[in-house]
Amino acid sequence: MSDGDDAPPTNRFPEKGYKNLEFLNSPQARHIRILCEYEEPRKRLDHYKIEDTVVFFGSARTRASEEVRPVHEVARRAAEASPDNPDAQLALRKAEQALKLSRYYDDARELARRITEWSLASRRSYMICSGGGPGIMEAANRGAADVDGGRSVGLGISLPFEQGVNAYVTPELAFEFHYFFTRKYWFLYLCKALVIFPGGFGTMDELFETMTLVQTNKIKKRLPIVLYGSEYWDAAFNLQAMVDYGTISPGDLDLMHRCDTIDEAFEFLTAELTT
Repeated sequence: MSDGDDAPPTNRFPEKGYKNLEFLNSPQARHIRILCEYEEPRKRLDHYKIEDTVVFFGSARTRASEEVRPVHEVARRAAEASPDNPDAQLALRKAEQALKLSRYYDDARELARRITEWSLASRRSYMICSGGGPGIMEAANRGAADVDGGRSVGLGISLPFEQGVNAYVTPELAFEFHYFFTRKYWFLYLCKALVIFPGGFGTMDELFETMTLVQTNKIKKRLPIVLYGSEYWDAAFNLQAMVDYGTISPGDLDLMHRCDTIDEAFEFLTAELTT
C-alpha cells in the first residue's frame, strides 16, 4: 500500500468562481457582466443621492470655439497664400466645419452652467448627465463644473477612439460601460429632461430610441425633450415627411421642442421642470 508520497497535492482553498477573472471575462459570464453594469451604477448613484438628471446628447467631434478659432485662422491664411493647393483648401473647409460646429459646444456649456446654477440656487436636485466623452458631452460636464459646488455625471463607454471620461466629470460620478444598452438604461432611468445637440449616428440612435420609448408609453414619466439647433435638425432629417407618409402621427411632432438659443432652452426646461 502506498504511503501517499506519490499522491498529487490537494488544493484546500480553490479559487472562488466570483474571483476568477478568466471566467468573469468569458462568454459564459456575459450575463453576470451585464448585471454588474445595472447594479454597480445603481449602488453608487444611490450612495450619492442622485435621483434627477438633465441629460445632454450630441456630437463627440464638437470642440470649443476658443480651441477652434486659432486653427481656423491658420488654415485661412494658408489657403489664401496657396489658392491652388488642394490640401490647404481641404484644411480650410474642415476648419470652417469645426468653427461652425463649435457654437454648439459653447451653447451646451453655458446651458449646463445655467441649469446647474439654477438647481443649486433653488435647492433642486437636477444634475447634468452626459456620455462622459469629448465634444458636447465634455461641454455639458464643463458647464456644470463652472459653477461652485456643481457636480455632474458621466456615463462613459469603452470605445477604441475615446480614452476614458472627460476631465470635467465629477470623479465619484464617472462610469465606464461596455454595453451600450446598459448605458442607455442609466441615461433614461433618472432623466427628467433631455437636450439633444447636433450629432451623428450615436446621437441619432439615442434620440430615436428615446422617442420610441416615449411614443409607445414605455416611458410614462413627463420627459421634456429639446432639439437644439433647428438649422442642423431641419437639414439632418425631415420628420414632417414621416407625417405626410403616415408612418408617424401629427401629434408625434409635439414630443420634441425645438430651441435655437440658450435663453429659450433654459426658460423652456426650467418651466417644464417646475411644472
